[in-house]
Amino acid sequence: MSSRKEHAQSITDAIRQVLVRDWDPIGVMDDPNCPRDEYDLYVGAIYGHLARGEPAEFIARYLCRVEEDLMGLGPVPASARLSVAAALKALDVSLHGHIVAK
Repeated sequence: MSSRKEHAQSITDAIRQVLVRDWDPIGVMDDPNCPRDEYDLYVGAIYGHLARGEPAEFIARYLCRVEEDLMGLGPVPASARLSVAAALKALDVSLHGHIVAK
């Protein structure tokens, strides 16, 4: 795998890790039989938001819309997802840099 592809994969892995560790609205971490790629469907959109420099509040609202509209969960205020959005914003998603927390 090329260095650029490896770096892109590390970005995907870092976003996935935050989603499973810090967001996890359906309890993937509570079920050892549940695949850890459960939230991969949302990684691309989140990467796009991060790459465009969207603010944490925007990303928090996106996560809330996913929960309500796509997962069928009850409404959640965006303020409840700001810490997840901040963890995502702390990732360096530049394909020219390394994955590090800011």
